[in-house]
Amino acid sequence: MSLYVIDDHPLMREAVVMLLRRLRPGAKVVELDRISGVEAAVAEHGVPELICLDLKLPDTTGSSGVQELKRLYPDTPLAVLSASPAADAEEQCIEAGADIYIEKSSGAQEIGSAIRALINADGGFEELTPADSKLSKRQKQLIVMLDRGLSNREIADELGISEHTVKVHLWRLFRRLGVKSRTQTIHYARTHGMLTS
Repeated sequence: MSLYVIDDHPLMREAVVMLLRRLRPGAKVVELDRISGVEAAVAEHGVPELICLDLKLPDTTGSSGVQELKRLYPDTPLAVLSASPAADAEEQCIEAGADIYIEKSSGAQEIGSAIRALINADGGFEELTPADSKLSKRQKQLIVMLDRGLSNREIADELGISEHTVKVHLWRLFRRLGVKSRTQTIHYARTHGMLTS
């Protein structure tokens, strides 16, 4: 397993690398300080199975880095780790293809649990279609909560989990159903008899 950390701040990069090594002992962690080195690194170390990306790099700003990496590796889960508040950039990054947006100020435990949830998504990164497998109990709960119009924060409070974990659960649910948004999820659930009302 190759995990890529792209961050131009040496201390932050080192902290994320240590975190990944704790989460995945034995995994190969590739460190880069800019996006331009990714293709050469992939030629040497293999396709990434997870990318942790800082938003502000010498050769990219904002969600352009997310778009570039998703163009190159569309199936690789991508976690954005940013010093910018989620309110400033999260939506833009998710639209560009990021799977989760994590504020660097969240702290090691919160960052670790969000990345762990992403790595352990349904036991692996494989995409599942509804025909492949039934939804988990948690995914059925999420659909009902989305239908009730609950925000990520409200879902987190109700389930007693972190907001980052809610985002990862939603990401897995979207992938499982082949949808891209809450609205599409509710529509899918209604047209496939998952919601009774």
